Amino acid sequence: MATHSIKTSWRENNIFDTDLDGHKVTIDLGEEQGGNNAGPRPKKLMLVAATGCSGLDVVEMVRKMRIDLKGFDIRIDAEMSDEHPKVYTSMKVVYEFTGDNLPVEKLERACKLSFDKYCGVLALYKSAVPVTYEVVIHN
Repeated sequence: MATHSIKTSWRENNIFDTDLDGHKVTIDLGEEQGGNNAGPRPKKLMLVAATGCSGLDVVEMVRKMRIDLKGFDIRIDAEMSDEHPKVYTSMKVVYEFTGDNLPVEKLERACKLSFDKYCGVLALYKSAVPVTYEVVIHN
């Protein structure tokens, strides 16, 4: 079994830094919350992890299928509770492709495989909240 370990260090005020695989990740609060806006908020980084994880899956499958994409974006719309602790209560992943004569069935299959089988981040989130997805194709 693999183990991932990270260390996050408090810099000042509400700013924290993490060395993640040789890349510095800074998190902070917005100025309206008493922070300096020196980095993104932690909860939104959870969404970045999900889009990145699934996106890597989909790109690898699309490459193997020899599909020529002009563009590929992933968006997550996440609803958050009003009460503390403020948590995501649902998520919708939107896979959006741009290209000429794109094979709809293959792209839908790649997204379904990532969503249902390969993306460990989405699997974890699906165990906690309802998560759905949609595939949008612009030819």
